[in-house]
Amino acid sequence: MALTITTLAERPEFAATLWEMDHTWPEFALNDPLADLFYPFTDTTYAEYVLVADDDADPGRPVARACMMPYRSEAAELPDDGWDGVIRRGWLARERGQRPNGVSALEISVRKDRQGGGLSGVMLRAMRERAAALGFAELVAPVRPNHKHLEPGTPMAEYAWRTREDGLPYDPWLRVHVRAGGKIVKVAPRSMVVAGTLAEWRTWTGLPFDRSGEVEVPGALTPVLCRAEHDHAVYVEPNVWVSHPLS
Repeated sequence: MALTITTLAERPEFAATLWEMDHTWPEFALNDPLADLFYPFTDTTYAEYVLVADDDADPGRPVARACMMPYRSEAAELPDDGWDGVIRRGWLARERGQRPNGVSALEISVRKDRQGGGLSGVMLRAMRERAAALGFAELVAPVRPNHKHLEPGTPMAEYAWRTREDGLPYDPWLRVHVRAGGKIVKVAPRSMVVAGTLAEWRTWTGLPFDRSGEVEVPGALTPVLCRAEHDHAVYVEPNVWVSHPLS
């Protein structure tokens, strides 16, 4: 099947259905409040930074998407607040009329029925090419390792640097990034923060959330800290910063 990858700006008709695509994101991750500074504006402000893909088997129905966020930072190091941080910095730069000096990947999502066929790597390469075409010398990515949820108790600083016998990363998604030319730089220890009442967490997860302490949630990379006596729980997700030089 021939794959067509364009920007959302080139094919705005995708705007109405792109977010209805079947995906594997856990429900709680869709409730990070910082996401509201990017996703509602993808078809207007950031359409040049969103890639959409369909194929000739079902033209007009998206099979994958890839989102980037331009941002501005004066710091030499990548921020510890990762995913949340680049969205916040990108929004502030836009509001202040500042020119972005960096661009970060936010997500690559592949429709469920098309997963396992290498499409994520194809979208990553397309994202690199698009970032270069926009004039950036580097694409950075706060990567969410896709097997880390199987080891929620393992520190990300240990997991991120684990390798196989061939020297490539142990984690499959980190491996895709490294094979594409990326380099693991550091851990972003508070890349995504999701806070909610116990009722909200019960809705998001189907778990009771009735006792204080750490709660292992399916799909979470680390345990969620529950404080039942205060009626809230907080999830702090670490990601892994990967740098993709484009020159």
